[in-house]
Amino acid sequence: MTPPLVSIVIPVYNEQAILSSSLSDLVDKLSREDFTYEIIVAENGSKDATVALANEFASHHPQVRVLSVGEPNYGKALKQGILEARGEFVICDEIDLCDVEFYRLALSKMRGDGFDFVVGSKRVAGSNDRRPMYRRVATQVLNGMLRVAVGFKGTDTHGLKAFRREAMLDIVEACVVDRDMFASELVVRTHRADRRWTEVPIDLMEKRPPSVHLFKRVPNVLKNIVRLTSIIRLGRDVKF
Repeated sequence: MTPPLVSIVIPVYNEQAILSSSLSDLVDKLSREDFTYEIIVAENGSKDATVALANEFASHHPQVRVLSVGEPNYGKALKQGILEARGEFVICDEIDLCDVEFYRLALSKMRGDGFDFVVGSKRVAGSNDRRPMYRRVATQVLNGMLRVAVGFKGTDTHGLKAFRREAMLDIVEACVVDRDMFASELVVRTHRADRRWTEVPIDLMEKRPPSVHLFKRVPNVLKNIVRLTSIIRLGRDVKF
C-alpha cells in the first residue's frame, strides 16, 4: 500500500462523548483537501466506550487506524502513534480541536518554506486562546519554568504540531519523558538540535473541558520538569 502524504496522530482518553462526531467531521473536511492521509487514533487507558467506538469508526473508514497503549499515558500514546506513522509529514492533533486550517498552514511552511517542525501556538502573536483564564495562566507558568530549566525558546509546547517525519524521527526516539511532558521534551530537543522550526498562531476553541483536570496533572508535571531538566542539563535520567 502506498504511504499517505500526511499522518494525523490523535491521542484519546475517555472521549466517548465526542469521538465519533469529531472523527466524522475531520474525515469530511479532509475529503476536500488535496493530500492523502491516515488518521491514527492513539488510545491510552480509556475506561469508557472510546476503544469500541474508535474501532467501529475505523471499520468503516480504511484511512483510520486505532492503537492502544494499555494505560492512561498521553505521551506514550502520542510517541507510539508517531513511530507507527507512515506519512512523509506527521501532524499531532487533539480530538477536541481537529484544526484542518492548521494542517494547511503547517504543510505550506514545511513544503514551501523548508521548515522541519511547526508548532501551532496558543501564545504567539495573532493567536486567539479562548480557554478559561486559569488554563491560559497555567500555560504561561509552564513556559516560564521551561525557559529557566531547559532553555525553551518558543511560546508553546503543547497542542498542535507538525513535522517532517524523516527529519524528526531521531528526536522522537530520543525522548524519554512521557505523560504530559513528552510534548515539551520533543519541542525542547528540537530547539536544541537546531532543526528548522517555526510557530504559527491558532484560534483555540475546545469542544469540552480537559479529560484530566488541570490540578490533578500538576504533581506529575512538576516531577517530569525535574526529570527533563536532569536529562537536558546533566545528561542523566532521574526517575521517581
